[in-house]
Amino acid sequence: MSQEWMTQVMELYRNHAEIPYISPERDLKKWLEEAALSSVKLVPKRNMIRLEEGLLPGHIIVLWRIQFGTYTNETPISKYFEYTYGVDGKQAMKDLLEQGYAVELSAHDSLDQISAPLLRKILKSKSVPNISKMKKEELEVAIHEYISEEELGQYFSVRQYALTKQGQQLLNAHPEVVDKHPKKKF
Repeated sequence: MSQEWMTQVMELYRNHAEIPYISPERDLKKWLEEAALSSVKLVPKRNMIRLEEGLLPGHIIVLWRIQFGTYTNETPISKYFEYTYGVDGKQAMKDLLEQGYAVELSAHDSLDQISAPLLRKILKSKSVPNISKMKKEELEVAIHEYISEEELGQYFSVRQYALTKQGQQLLNAHPEVVDKHPKKKF
C-alpha cells in the first residue's frame, strides 16, 4: 500500500476507534475512489468498537455463522468480514479457536460433510459387509465402528467448526451485533 493511499485510508477512518483490516489483495485505488463518493463503502464505526471481551463485532458474526453447523475449514471466507466488519475472516477464526470460543471437530465429528458414496468407499476399503443398502446415517455409524480417527482423517480434510460453551455464551451476550447483521438462511 502506497504512503499516499495509506494517508487517504487514515483520513477516511479518522473518527473510527481503530482502522479496519484491509486485504493486500483489495484494489485499493478503486476502493478509495468509490469511498470518496459514498461513505457506504466504509466499515461502520460501530463495527470497529471492541466489545468488553476485546473482540470486534466481526468476531461475533463468525461465531454466529459457526453455530449453524455448516462452517468448515474449507468454507470460503466472505468479503463482508473485511468490507462490513473490518476484520480478516481467517484471522478472526484463528483468534476464536485460540481463545477457546470455537473448536475444529475431528474427522468422525465432521462426517455429515462427506457424501454417502465416499463413506461407502471408505467402508469398502475395510471390507465391511452389507454397505450397499445402508442409508447415510447407517454408514456414519459403521464408520465410527470400523474406522479409527487416524485412518478416517486420511480420506478427507474438511472439518467442521463448533462453538464451545464459552463461545455460545459470548454469542448470546451480544445479540445486538447479530440483530444488525443482514440475515439469510443457512
